[in-house]
Amino acid sequence: MTLKINWYGHACFLIETDGTKLLTDPFITGNPLSPVQADAVEADYILVSHGHGDHLGDTLDIARRTGATVISNFEIQNWLVNQGIQNAHPQHIGGGFDYPWGRLKLTIAHHGSALPDGTYGGNPCGFLFYIQGKKIYHACDTGLFFDMKLIGEEGIDLAILPIGDNFTMGPDDALRAVKLIEPEHVVPIHYDTFDIIKQDPNAWAHRVETETSAKVAVMKPGDVFEL
Repeated sequence: MTLKINWYGHACFLIETDGTKLLTDPFITGNPLSPVQADAVEADYILVSHGHGDHLGDTLDIARRTGATVISNFEIQNWLVNQGIQNAHPQHIGGGFDYPWGRLKLTIAHHGSALPDGTYGGNPCGFLFYIQGKKIYHACDTGLFFDMKLIGEEGIDLAILPIGDNFTMGPDDALRAVKLIEPEHVVPIHYDTFDIIKQDPNAWAHRVETETSAKVAVMKPGDVFEL
């Protein structure tokens, strides 16, 4: 069965699998590139990689409206419960859990994680999905780290990597990440949302496809990648 992976800009994706909707880092309100409005987004699960406002985003409003289960680290889960969110599942880095739709493991990410009110947001993370026999690595906000090679040993079908620089990896380090991970497909993210992270994704895609065997899908917000 095909996985539908819809990009809403920045690090926000809606992954649809067998009738279940997984929403990652729902920065929609305030995102100038978002093709949707937060009050129109449906989700069964919301995954939050860290506490920054451009990733936590509309989690509270969408979770309250839809009743979605929010998956995050333990510290963010506690904060969500204190905000009145009833369905919140905590995980932590290196830990995996089997959900009705598949398995999710949290990976390390080199970044920060403070919540909008200044509360400590625990360690940031990436997401490693095991869905319908496919493996998707969503690196979220991170710098380059050599353990990406270990993640790649899983046999990654799709790697979702930031290329924006300043706050995350830039094009050079993201290319090195592809060489470590050796995925079949790559989607660049976390660029062009703000002037400070402007990049040329097509130039990066050319470099990746020239220097590696990976195929790059340069998406526009609202595009769907099928895996």
